[in-house]
Amino acid sequence: MSGRLLIVGDALLDRDLEGRSDRLCPDAPVPVVDQVEMRSRPGGAGLAAVLAAGAGVDVTLVTALGRDAAGRELARALLGVGVDLVDLGLSGTTPEKIRVLDHGRPLMRLDRGAGKPICDPDGPGTLPAAIDEAAGILVSDYGRGVAAQPGVREALRSRPASTPLVWDPHPRGPEPIPGVDLATPNLSEAAARCGHESPPGGVARLAAQLRRRWSAFGVAVTCGGDGVVLVADSKPLALDGAPVEGDPCGAGDRFAVEAAWTLACGGDIALATSMAARSATAFVAAGGAHALEPPGDPDPLRGADAAGIGEAPLSIEPALSRAAAVRREGGTVVATGGCFDLLHAGHLQTLRAARRLGDCLIVLLNGDRSVARLKGPGRPVVDELERAQLLGALDCVDEVAIFDEDTPVETISLLRPDVWVKGGDYAIEALPERDALAPWGGRVAVLPFLAGKSTTRLIEKVGHHD
Repeated sequence: MSGRLLIVGDALLDRDLEGRSDRLCPDAPVPVVDQVEMRSRPGGAGLAAVLAAGAGVDVTLVTALGRDAAGRELARALLGVGVDLVDLGLSGTTPEKIRVLDHGRPLMRLDRGAGKPICDPDGPGTLPAAIDEAAGILVSDYGRGVAAQPGVREALRSRPASTPLVWDPHPRGPEPIPGVDLATPNLSEAAARCGHESPPGGVARLAAQLRRRWSAFGVAVTCGGDGVVLVADSKPLALDGAPVEGDPCGAGDRFAVEAAWTLACGGDIALATSMAARSATAFVAAGGAHALEPPGDPDPLRGADAAGIGEAPLSIEPALSRAAAVRREGGTVVATGGCFDLLHAGHLQTLRAARRLGDCLIVLLNGDRSVARLKGPGRPVVDELERAQLLGALDCVDEVAIFDEDTPVETISLLRPDVWVKGGDYAIEALPERDALAPWGGRVAVLPFLAGKSTTRLIEKVGHHD
């Protein structure tokens, strides 16, 4: 298979608090959950993207993330499994769904986080380019605003006629745009859309009603263990279910992803529905979303939530978005790193030279703790937020992101620059960054420092005058 799947929708951060409950609370008739362990993973459209990436599909996710700890954790989890991310931005906090489980059995759910996408109402500029690259598109709507954005809807309407579109609707979301290849509501969603508590005349009639209403080529109503009913050009197709034990969380996402990718690979709607049904059944039998491997440790990359930095984005997400946009245009992404404690003419010369090597320059900045470990007591002289603000004000610097490790190897693996620039007299073979660049064919460029210019010399000179 070749090509790329584009997923558009609302990403959430799902957290499972799992323990065991063998008793009730003495002051209220509620279960006490002991030995709780927390597992976090992408949810909503984020889960759909993770499932596609796990199946070996190249995936781009267009979503909206808040500039908060949950948004950074969610972005890192997505990037860590190979999902390309286009972030429209969110006014508010990243949505989180927290399930409390007793031996895998849900006891309750807590929701927090709210906000609306803040993309340009005339349409996010990166979405049309992502659509042009896509072999297939899935709208994974979770009713939080991405699928309702006028610019997003117009870009989807303008997609090439040969690009199949699957729409997985949500009761709180908008109706699909006219002309989708396949809509995939579950039975309760389909009944609610038509104002029926139960489908009169059977599921097929309900699917046919939605097909006419949405001007869709096909509507597949999923009925859990009872199977799927597809209404398309020919007579209704009923696929029997195979009831299985397991957590159904994520089954709808698994169904929609498989359907979208089958259409993207040239299959027809009937084949896509059949493949999707089998895939969703196997997914539930394997434990559902709860059985997925956790995405990893908390993100060591920090954003600038502190006051005083203006609008400078210091988390990794803006840098990743910039890099993705440059690559879509066939450009070259250049990155460099360092402490940049006291910005001087030598830094400026190296940064300007680095920028000339490509179409954007991203600076990975050692955070305060990293500088202290590398340079010793009393360093840095200037704190990380101010250093980032000064770098971001230079016309040769496109983005800045802070990291806390001694080397930026992990961050480089997320960013995947085409060129990594070092200033000084390093031997390329000895650089730890060189091995990190190898998987995608990145290369190293060593640029000379301006003689006589260094932060250490500046500090010594100031100390001498004092």
